[in-house]
Amino acid sequence: MALQLYNTLTRRKEEFVPADPARVTMYVCGPTVYSHPHIGNARPAVVFDVLARLLRRRYRLVYARNVTDVDDKINKAARDAGVPISEISARFAAVYRDDMAALGVRPPDVEPCATAHIADMIAMIGRLLQAGHAYVAEGHVLFRVRSFPAYGSLSRRDQRELLAGARVEVAPYKEDAGDFVLWKPSPPDLPGWDSPWGRGRPGWHIECSAMSARHLGETLDIHGGGNDLIFPHHENEIAQSTCAHGGVPFCRYWLHNGFVNVDHAKMSKSIGNIVLVRDLLAQAPGEAVRLALLSAHYRQPLDWTEDVLTEARRKLDRLYGTLRDIAGWQESWQATDPDPDFVAALDDDLNTPKALAVLFDLARDANRATDPGERTRLAARLRASAELLGVLTTDPESWFKAETPAALAAEDVERLLAERRAARTRRDFATADRIRAQLTAAGIAIEDGPEGTRWRRVG
Repeated sequence: MALQLYNTLTRRKEEFVPADPARVTMYVCGPTVYSHPHIGNARPAVVFDVLARLLRRRYRLVYARNVTDVDDKINKAARDAGVPISEISARFAAVYRDDMAALGVRPPDVEPCATAHIADMIAMIGRLLQAGHAYVAEGHVLFRVRSFPAYGSLSRRDQRELLAGARVEVAPYKEDAGDFVLWKPSPPDLPGWDSPWGRGRPGWHIECSAMSARHLGETLDIHGGGNDLIFPHHENEIAQSTCAHGGVPFCRYWLHNGFVNVDHAKMSKSIGNIVLVRDLLAQAPGEAVRLALLSAHYRQPLDWTEDVLTEARRKLDRLYGTLRDIAGWQESWQATDPDPDFVAALDDDLNTPKALAVLFDLARDANRATDPGERTRLAARLRASAELLGVLTTDPESWFKAETPAALAAEDVERLLAERRAARTRRDFATADRIRAQLTAAGIAIEDGPEGTRWRRVG
């Protein structure tokens, strides 16, 4: 089955046919680094990591995910902390990378920072001015929306309404209310760079257009991000990039993931329901957070509750339990192809719920198989398939003994189990039962078998 992707531009699923199969390009809008990433920031990172893994099975992919390290929010955070913006952006860029790595997100091939591409932005703005698509007003350079008749095609918004000022910032120096900033002046207390229009800093939208062109070329195969970026960010990227490159199409396939809500409400600082990735990692392994993010189709909203994370941990326990109980797959899984039904599910616009169902079918079949060779083969296929989702990457025994910061340490578990064994040997079953209850209360499940006692952490 060919890869099918839902293209936001056309509002339909389309077969993915790259312009150049020898070099497929994908650009995803990355973080604005001024604070700790929340679960909404993590969803696109995880979703497009899965797409990157899928694409790399077929093509040579060049995947770029930018870092916005100049922004008014960064300026405010730096001012509040009394430090340069570079200190804030470097700190939280590192936090973002660490948090995403904990979720199994692989680094992109290219990670451009906005501040390293100011010259590219200035050059692009110059071309827009020269072609009449931009104008200078009161130290600002603005894009002239009426010069691009296709404006609004991605978001399906009426250009006449936008030019009249609906839902956009109105400033007296604009020719039309819908015109957007490419360059703005910087006072002495804010970061700025010299330009033909005075000391200033770029608008948000021009950053991605300049960085994607520099590293991936004038036309992208895939551009991704959250639904909240469709307008105005991605709409503006299309306009300025197309006009700066003489009408060359900017992107062929647009992909957008749905929002993450918390307990049926939109995440908002005002109501205090922001869920930070670092807090989730203190509660559960990163793979559990990752699986929870993949439990719904990427285009659909995801309602984040405690049950979502708990259920993800239980699902992983079941899958890891299969791998733990079957021998021999470790030597063969890397040479094993993923299950065809699993790949077909991902080829159907990244249908991760359906792909997960295939993983459980594989685990069931492996558990039921009576032939040792067949059990090993199915377990290897389970592990090879899960690699595309970025799960089941840990040694099964380690998975069941992994600690969170508040967990009972492994050496303490082993000490209590030794005490329990000694109590059972002397037939002190009351003490043995008390220790079992103590371990259960600490989230430790123990299994007594012919080969001794095995333990694991439970969600």
